[in-house]
Amino acid sequence: MLRRFFYVSMICAVCTGSFVMAANGSREDVIARSSQVATSKTLSGLDPQKFESTVAGKPTKLYVLKNKNGVEACITNFGGRLVSLMVPDKNGTLTDVVLGHDNIKDYVSIDGNFGALIGRYGNRIGNAQFALDGTTYNLPKNNDEHCLHGGPDGYHNVVWEAKQLDDQTLQLTYTSPDGDAGFPGKLDMTVIYRLTDKNAVDIQYKAVTDKKTIVNLTNHSYFNLSGKHNENILDHVLMINADTYTPIDDTFITTGEIAQVEGTPMDFRKPNVIGDRIDDSFQQLQYGKGYDHNWVLNTKGNLRQAAAQAYSKESGIVMSVYTTEPGIQFYAGNFMEGDVKGKQGVVYPHRGALCLETQHYPDSPNKESFPSVVVKPGDVYTSRCIYSFGVQK
Repeated sequence: MLRRFFYVSMICAVCTGSFVMAANGSREDVIARSSQVATSKTLSGLDPQKFESTVAGKPTKLYVLKNKNGVEACITNFGGRLVSLMVPDKNGTLTDVVLGHDNIKDYVSIDGNFGALIGRYGNRIGNAQFALDGTTYNLPKNNDEHCLHGGPDGYHNVVWEAKQLDDQTLQLTYTSPDGDAGFPGKLDMTVIYRLTDKNAVDIQYKAVTDKKTIVNLTNHSYFNLSGKHNENILDHVLMINADTYTPIDDTFITTGEIAQVEGTPMDFRKPNVIGDRIDDSFQQLQYGKGYDHNWVLNTKGNLRQAAAQAYSKESGIVMSVYTTEPGIQFYAGNFMEGDVKGKQGVVYPHRGALCLETQHYPDSPNKESFPSVVVKPGDVYTSRCIYSFGVQK
């Protein structure tokens, strides 16, 4: 019976939004409380007043999306972060399935990527540098000798311009200047969050540049489908629609190899409990401290096929992931140390969440055999990721 939910197909309606440029601003350590306050709490218990602040002189706010089924998604324009997502469990009870904080101050002061938009380059770039047309570009080193998620001041730590288009749609825009964190080219971005009536969060990315550059945008939501955020996700069941993955070295950088999952703990083509093999002696798991790898998807950008699916027997909640991207990073919260307090004062434990980040492969700018991440003037970068929710009783 368990395997039935891993073969769902979905036809996705395209959501479009106008493309608007946003002013750039640097991040500041001091945030000021705005005099403008909201009046009611969300279904997840969030107080919108605690998100009414300013960061780097720009206003922050909590935006609430609701569909006809009563499902609710809350997003802040600081880092474009998905703060809460209330979906029905097997008993019909609305359950928050993402980790995060319940105020803007913690998002600013506590280092982390909970729910954030990631860029200019999601995942790692080896030795924090890459070359384009003979020019070497140096990036900030924030993951040993490497650059991770665009550096410490990536798009997860900027204030995006926000416009709520309707009850179910939020448009975020941001302009990253030429030379931002060492990346060439001014990049104008629009990201659309849409909460559909099929209980899916549909994220659409669009970007244009005035100079040849590299782009790899993603969302870094931490999911715990049980709704019990003080517990780990090792009992979650996972499927990844991939025959191969990209191995890493002991510094987490892809080797350039495309390896078969067959006969290894990396094989999630059939549903497997995450905790069953995560601590095996398999070298890649030793390097990653568990699962923290990119899988090469069989879906090849087909939004009708699930790239990955996760399931919690505790809640009955099933999450299906659809994407136009060639890869997906499965991270099992190996570096969660049990020292971060999140929403409602809950301390998030080791391996307390899983991330399924749709993407091009890590370190692609330095691996000629990997799909290109180069975007040129006149190109329009697009990407799409859909997190769709249902139940298995």
